Amino acid sequence: MAHYKELGLVSTKQLFADAVKGGYAIPAYNFNNLEQMQAILQACVETKSPVILQVSSGARKYANATLLRNMAKGAVEYVAELGVKIPIVLHLDHGDTFELCKDCIDNGFSSVMIDGSHHSYEKNIELTSKVVEYAHKYDVSVEGELGVLAGIEDDVVAAHSTYTKPEEVQDFVKKTGVDSLAISIGTSHGANKFTPAQCTRNEQGILIPPMLKFDILEEIEKRIPGFPIVLHGSSSVPLELVAEVNKFGGAMKDTIGIPEEWLRRAAKSAVCKINIDSDGRIAMTAAIRKVFVEQPGEFDPRKYLGPARDALKTLYKYKNINVLGSAERVK
Repeated sequence: MAHYKELGLVSTKQLFADAVKGGYAIPAYNFNNLEQMQAILQACVETKSPVILQVSSGARKYANATLLRNMAKGAVEYVAELGVKIPIVLHLDHGDTFELCKDCIDNGFSSVMIDGSHHSYEKNIELTSKVVEYAHKYDVSVEGELGVLAGIEDDVVAAHSTYTKPEEVQDFVKKTGVDSLAISIGTSHGANKFTPAQCTRNEQGILIPPMLKFDILEEIEKRIPGFPIVLHGSSSVPLELVAEVNKFGGAMKDTIGIPEEWLRRAAKSAVCKINIDSDGRIAMTAAIRKVFVEQPGEFDPRKYLGPARDALKTLYKYKNINVLGSAERVK
């Protein structure tokens, strides 16, 4: 067994407590490869932000569990070289079985999510409690979920969303012992979060999606005051990046994300972890496509993955400073 403390990682417990108190959200950025990890770490070091390196089940299969463990150890050593010792969490995103969560804990993850939201309420409690019992033996933090987010991202697929029921959260938290709770208030996975028919146009002609259910969030905060809340599916899908993808041969249609001002509002509440994946994919894809079109003879991967890494770093620095409020939180 490789314990996360041996790798230099931290759990989310103190980070979440600080974020709730400080009125900001910690970025949870998904990664699959070296360039994504480099961009995330550079962005968070340069903005002095704590970070959650987030790995889905699919990403873990793609990258290999052993390599991921050593990449996480390398991440800690790398940020030390960069000169700012930011706290780093290695987190399993959307774990769906006890066995997967256990294997991640045994291989150095400092935080895991057990997503039992597709089960009945009673089964969700049973599964989440089992993971919590094992994780807490090793001081690993656990994220649970109530409610279902629509959309598609990696292995997570749901045709329809189900909003979190505030009347269930207190009972769920008490019975499971989870350290944080992912809720459903209108965000969704993937880049196509809303259809144009669901949106209205503002004076500039920009499509504005339906407002998030902040009333549900506020009611949840009343029932479990100060408890760490998580928002999944929170990419804003910047129109300029989508336009860049399409300019260089892409075909992204009806890509409508979560407005940044809504995420800023959420980050000032008990929402202390915001998950972002699709925005990073779009930024990297735009940069790679640009190289392929403008330099069709280029075949050195460093020459197109390098610009993609730089684009991702720029995006995530912006997120930390202007959206999540996590910049300058590491002294």
